[in-house]
Amino acid sequence: MDYIAGSCNIGKGEVRRRQFVALIGLVLIVVTTAGLISGSAAKSARLSVFIPALIFSVGFIQSRRKFCLAFGFMGTFNFGSLGKLSRVASQQDRKADRKTALSILAQALSLALTITLIIYLLPL
Repeated sequence: MDYIAGSCNIGKGEVRRRQFVALIGLVLIVVTTAGLISGSAAKSARLSVFIPALIFSVGFIQSRRKFCLAFGFMGTFNFGSLGKLSRVASQQDRKADRKTALSILAQALSLALTITLIIYLLPL
């Protein structure tokens, strides 16, 4: 797998790291939701699940797309050892990466809002 501007900027190690972040976010969603419901918290407190949902969403979408939004904004990529970043040389490629990073951010926010709304509307 190689760097493809606007399409792929992370390798297997970085993808696994984002899968782990998604898993942490999912666990946080479940724990937060269970705590709010079992603790008889006000229904509006369920909106606090947005942050864990965002953690899940960002990790999930980045791992599926094989694209790190932070790297996209910074103009970097990594297909080697974790933490060893390379710079994107072309201005046009950096522009394509920023566009993809914004798209991933919008998708993650949308997914997190959807998860939050579903949990908010649960009739529990």
